[in-house]
Order: sequence, then C-alpha cells, then structure tokens
Amino acid sequence: MILGPTLFNIFINDLDDGIERTLTKFADNTKLGGEVEKTEGRAILQRDLDHLEEGSSKNSMKFNKDKCKVLHPG
Repeated sequence: MILGPTLFNIFINDLDDGIERTLTKFADNTKLGGEVEKTEGRAILQRDLDHLEEGSSKNSMKFNKDKCKVLHPG
C-alpha cells in the first residue's frame, strides 16, 4: 500500500501516544530507544514495543523487520 504524505502523517501522528520511552519519527523511519537498567525498565520498553506493534496492526502498517536492530546487553 502506498500512501500520500498527508495520509501517512495521519496514520503515524498518534503512534507515540502512550509511549514512555523515546520515539523518533522521520519520514518512513521510526526508532524506539531508551536506557534500561532494571527489570522495570525492560518491562516498560516491552510495553512500548507491544503498543507499537498493536498500533501498526490496527492501521494495517507493517514494520520493516529487515531494518530493525536489536541491542543485546550483556
């Protein structure tokens, strides 16, 4: 599905509602980031990821998993 710029902005405008971590949106890129030090921080980050996934499914928009990067702290 190809969207015009205005329609695309309508779809992603409320993407960050309810997100507790930093969400950066630019053109067709969305980045979620934040510092996680404790178990509570991991739970918040997971809730934010779940919220983004739910919103993308609701709007029939998929994240490009090939562009996704995961940092595995050790």
